[in-house]
Amino acid sequence: IFMKILITGCSGFIGYHVANRLLKNKKNSIFGIDNLNNYYDVALKLDRLKLIENEASKNHCSWKFYKVNIEDINSLENIFKKNKDSNLVHLAAQAGVRYSLENPISYLNSNLLGFGNILECCRKYKISNFIYASSSSVYGGNTAIPFHEDQETSHPLSLYGATKRSNELMAHSYSHLYSIPTIGLRFFTVYGPWGRPDMALFLFTKAILDGEPI
Repeated sequence: IFMKILITGCSGFIGYHVANRLLKNKKNSIFGIDNLNNYYDVALKLDRLKLIENEASKNHCSWKFYKVNIEDINSLENIFKKNKDSNLVHLAAQAGVRYSLENPISYLNSNLLGFGNILECCRKYKISNFIYASSSSVYGGNTAIPFHEDQETSHPLSLYGATKRSNELMAHSYSHLYSIPTIGLRFFTVYGPWGRPDMALFLFTKAILDGEPI
């Protein structure tokens, strides 16, 4: 089955793996969007993009990358206009719980304004399916373990978690009003090859190698 798929945040850890996996099907046409910000080493993101390009070339797949900030609605619209009826995997966001204490504006811009721009593009350019990244941070002060999708999510304990919960509410509204098929995924701590250097696995390993307490 031929699928046209837009992936935002394609140079990120999850975005890279999603793109690589989808490019194994020669019938897929994949478009990647990322602003390549410097929240962590940009060289790692560029290396991931190179691997995606290699996978596309090896499998003779259609792949195109756009260096675009999702806060830039005009640039976003130009991409969506060219790719109507696509499936959208939205993974672009300002990541990190602790960093939101230092730089809250970047979360408001990317995770709220940027997410709103994405929803508007979904509405205007007839996206077939909309899958987006939420976070386990939406559970916030919830003390019931294990977490469950039906549990209370009205007490996020970080700005990051609050923006992700806001995303869920915004997506729910657009899905209801404009019949956009929508799925939000509440990721927990993700890890694996080419992972983010600020995640627990890497921090723990570095502490062990340096003889420091975890």
